[in-house]
Amino acid sequence: MITDELKITGQVALTLYDKSGAIKDERHVKNLVVNTGKTFISSRMLGTSQGVMSHMALGSGTTAPALSNSALESLLGTREILDASSSPAAGVLIYTSSFEAGDATGAVSEAGIFNAASGGAMLCRTTFSTINKSSSDTLAVTWVITIS
Repeated sequence: MITDELKITGQVALTLYDKSGAIKDERHVKNLVVNTGKTFISSRMLGTSQGVMSHMALGSGTTAPALSNSALESLLGTREILDASSSPAAGVLIYTSSFEAGDATGAVSEAGIFNAASGGAMLCRTTFSTINKSSSDTLAVTWVITIS
């Protein structure tokens, strides 16, 4: 008997820097690939009618991620264009974004990846214990998606 299970998982690294570049906080959390993300992946296998994942966002929502999520619970600021995206190995995607001084300031406790500046599809969402980002801090986010 042949069994083949396709799994999509994600790991998120969040690093908070003060204005001088010193690390104030660092986290590593898992994410949930939501239904809109799974639909997005399926649709890209049939064509390219949907744009690629291009934005990341931070929020202050605390409700646990659910498959039905299609947006962050409470967006802080605006979605940021990804600084970089790459696929360094088969089945691995890496998305990075830096939320500089003045961007997404406040009690950050959720993050997501999207294919548009507004609306569009959300690939995945994560929540974590609060990171207090002041207006002079930078929060660097590296998101690794693995398809195995």
